[in-house]
Amino acid sequence: MRPLKHGSVELVLGNIVDQDTDAIVNAANTSLAGGGGVDGAIHRAAGPTLKQLCLKLPEDERGRRCQTGHVQVTAAGNLPAKFVIHAVGPFYNERYAKKCHAQLRQVHTLALQAAVQHGCGSVAFPAISTGAYRFPIVDAARIAVDVVASFLQTPPAISLVRFVLFKQRQYDVFAEALEDWSPAG
Repeated sequence: MRPLKHGSVELVLGNIVDQDTDAIVNAANTSLAGGGGVDGAIHRAAGPTLKQLCLKLPEDERGRRCQTGHVQVTAAGNLPAKFVIHAVGPFYNERYAKKCHAQLRQVHTLALQAAVQHGCGSVAFPAISTGAYRFPIVDAARIAVDVVASFLQTPPAISLVRFVLFKQRQYDVFAEALEDWSPAG
């Protein structure tokens, strides 16, 4: 755990569905209809209520309930958390790396803002976009840690942000990014 000015960042090796935080962040797809990886695990653990809540959200002409880089919030169904913050990270494409980095930064920022807006004191994040979306883990960890640690330098009302990493390699990379992080300026 790393204490910061207005909260702490914690790393855990485990399963995000087991986290007893006010909110958990779902590495969602744009349809918010469930999927594989983190998204599938969250939907299975939350029960059918989560999918019903997601399907009630308005969709655009392409069936997207949430744009890449954005978030939607629902109740958490059968999960220990109160809320699920559905965060759609980018599919990584080296040709558009700068845009992908900006979208990953944005989705973490918006997830934190949504947590504050919903009165959450604690939130758990997975390694967004690092699985099937192929975002390089080292870059993703640096972006995620920088956004979260910078956010906790001001009084956001979140006391704990936990990164829940499913694989040891993810944990190790996030641990290094957290150890190396220092405030800008």
